[in-house]
Amino acid sequence: MNSESQIIRTEYSDLMKKSYIDYAMSVIIARALPDVRDGLKPVQRRTLYDMYELGIRYDKPYRKCARIVGDTMGKYHPHGDSSIYDALVVMAQDFKKGQILVDGHGNFGSIEGDGAAAMRYTEARLTKFTQDVCLADLDKNVIDFGPNFDETEKEPLVLPVRVPNLLVNGAEGIAVGMATSIPTHNLGEVIDAVKAYMKNDAISTKQLMKYIKGPDFPTGGIVVNKDDLLNIYETGQGKIKIRGKVDVEDLKGGKKQLVISEIPYTMIGTGISKFLNDVAGLIESKKTTDIVDISNQSSKEGIRIVLELKKGADVENLKNMLYKKTRLEDTFGVNMLAVADGRPETLGLKKIIEYHVDFQFELATRKYQTLLTKEKEKSEVQEGLIKACDVIDLIIEILRGSSSVKDARACLVNGVTDNIKFKSNISKKMAALLRFTDRQATAILEMRLYRLIGLEIEALRAEHEQTLKNIARYEDILNNYDSMAGVIIEELEAFKKEYARKRRTLIENAEEAVFEEKKIEEQEVVFLMDRFGYAKTVDTSVYERNREAADSENKYVVRCMNTGRLCIFTDTGRMHQVKVLDVPYGRFRDKGTPIDNVSNYSTSEEQIVMVCDAEQMRFAYLLFATAQGMIKKVEGTEFQVTKRTIAATKLQEGDSVIAVKVVNDVQNIVLQTRNGYFLRFPAADIPVKKKAAVGVRGIRLQKKDELEHLYLFEEGTETKIRFGEKEVTLNRLKLAKRDGTGTKYRG
Repeated sequence: MNSESQIIRTEYSDLMKKSYIDYAMSVIIARALPDVRDGLKPVQRRTLYDMYELGIRYDKPYRKCARIVGDTMGKYHPHGDSSIYDALVVMAQDFKKGQILVDGHGNFGSIEGDGAAAMRYTEARLTKFTQDVCLADLDKNVIDFGPNFDETEKEPLVLPVRVPNLLVNGAEGIAVGMATSIPTHNLGEVIDAVKAYMKNDAISTKQLMKYIKGPDFPTGGIVVNKDDLLNIYETGQGKIKIRGKVDVEDLKGGKKQLVISEIPYTMIGTGISKFLNDVAGLIESKKTTDIVDISNQSSKEGIRIVLELKKGADVENLKNMLYKKTRLEDTFGVNMLAVADGRPETLGLKKIIEYHVDFQFELATRKYQTLLTKEKEKSEVQEGLIKACDVIDLIIEILRGSSSVKDARACLVNGVTDNIKFKSNISKKMAALLRFTDRQATAILEMRLYRLIGLEIEALRAEHEQTLKNIARYEDILNNYDSMAGVIIEELEAFKKEYARKRRTLIENAEEAVFEEKKIEEQEVVFLMDRFGYAKTVDTSVYERNREAADSENKYVVRCMNTGRLCIFTDTGRMHQVKVLDVPYGRFRDKGTPIDNVSNYSTSEEQIVMVCDAEQMRFAYLLFATAQGMIKKVEGTEFQVTKRTIAATKLQEGDSVIAVKVVNDVQNIVLQTRNGYFLRFPAADIPVKKKAAVGVRGIRLQKKDELEHLYLFEEGTETKIRFGEKEVTLNRLKLAKRDGTGTKYRG
């Protein structure tokens, strides 16, 4: 064969497009999204089925999770052990699931974000709920099975879950280009809603919400936007606002403490420590002075976070501050996306229940068809045995006269008497009239003699009557909608009675949390930052008492208002803003905090060239100078911005800012290069540019030279600087024009 005929020519972009779509659909359908029918993702379905196959039932001993994970991975889910174990752990965590599906034994993590122990240490088994509600009737051909990944095993395409698990346990998953986020609901309420839909399929979402009040999170909490729920349940999308439950307890001496006993569902995990840090931050930044102490007293019994308050604290205002400034009030984004009829679909509440009920009728139909077939087969056998008992003497004669089982069977089924010895012609004629079915003939041939006892024959007749009743019942269920609906409802009521629990989450309409921030008393402070980048603010009187030490020990000393902002200019041409209140205020000998902790400034990427008060810049001009000798003036108003970081100037390739200073037109400028060239000219010679401009040339640089310093002084004032070993008096330098080469000094 010609080798060229093996090459398939195709457009590369088309191939990439097809491959990516195939991959995306695989992630969406076969990994990240749950099926609307059983509310399970493939990894969850496979894990539960594997536990069922291994016989790890609720009334059997626990088995190591490593065994379950390994078996699931080897048979059904070849995607790595961590994904299987993670799914197993979540199904066992009662703080994440409305109804846990796995009974875990050992460390399965905590609500505070502690991870589960390694799978070699933990054990698990199915819960009774899972067995009764999710895995019952698997032997009755109620669902379809398909080949596993290597076609060596059969796996269920869906589990026969009898309640809307998608609503009861919710779901979270990120696919390609889409994500699902479904809250948990109360089992009893969901069952009531399903029953209501089955009795009236024209029921509206609003009417369904008489039964399902809203989400019911395992962590409790309070949903505070009740009026938004109808739209969320109709569209399948929206935002639910949840608050933690806060109680006020009285202490001795008239003090009070706030006790948080329930948290928003979204706070599970690291959110609790983040909340504690946020509260500590409010105290440190003086946003509140009412909290004296914070303690996390949570245990296995539940959440208990205690905030001890000072005497006379405004409790309501403080509660509102916690709702507003921390995650004690949070948003749960709802996107009820699930796989329905093999494709992803965003579903409203009624649509989910509709799909569920259709699935229940399909399960019931297949179950009772299987049962009916079995009962009919049973009835056929029973009829044959009863008929055989009436002519038992003839049958014994046939069996004794036959030379093989084949001859006996031929006689029983078709009346063939050729190879059988009979005692009389009458027996032979009667035998020729026999017409048992194959199944009946097999039962007769296998029948034991004790079945000929009178009581046994009576029991057989009674059993046959019961079989006929069962057949009539199953046919009624299969042929009558109301009968089948009745059976499904009866089953649901039994589940509700055994497994339902009281609602944990309160649903209400609450007013927007509003709190009054205590106005900070405006005062002048002095910002101090040393050469290592540690910054603090001190009172002006403290600065004046330690002025000499403060000026010598600190690289930047800026007077500012405590309510204002500081602007930090760097050699990369960026300006970072810092709220003065974010800089720690304290004593003169306090170390302070690194400036990069309270700003976007990065010590590893840039160097600070100036720090100034934003308010003082408002009515001034800023003078920029770069290493390549470029200079410009920019109006201070251009830097009155709200962003924390902006580009303060444009730089040429390889250039950097060496100085930024506040300037006025009566000043003189002296530019000094590294090789000792000095150029003096009036500040008025520098043009005003926009911050996005490069600027103009300030000094002509010699080869391998660069601008090193920029000095400002007013005419008539004597200003001296040191250059190497020489002292240079700046006001005695010759006044020249901008863009000159300057005068050479040797250090």
